[in-house]
Amino acid sequence: MIKISCIFCNLSESRVELENEYAIAIYDKYPVNEGHMLIIPRRHYASYFQATEAEIMALNRLLTEARDHLDTNYNPAGYNIGVNINEAAGQTIMHLHIHLIPRYHGDIEDPRGGIRKLKKELVPYKG
Repeated sequence: MIKISCIFCNLSESRVELENEYAIAIYDKYPVNEGHMLIIPRRHYASYFQATEAEIMALNRLLTEARDHLDTNYNPAGYNIGVNINEAAGQTIMHLHIHLIPRYHGDIEDPRGGIRKLKKELVPYKG
């Protein structure tokens, strides 16, 4: 059997916080905010669009479990959920992972517009 050189395929079991038959959840090694978690499929594939229906359902179940875990342990005021697909979108590890980022009152001055704050040249949110 060929061993894949992928950090998510070769994670230490001690990093796994939550799991199910198709996915695991870990804390991000370089968190955007306290409690930032990654939901990662067990099978190696790069894109969300390569996941099977069963994997998507399991990823979503684990995403909800991770949210419950963070609600209990960190009490955030909100969340951002994100997936980067391909290098043009910022993906640096070519193994699908879903970011679950807890948000807290005051973590940025004006959170309106959500992820639009990540790219300064976007038109300001007027909502």
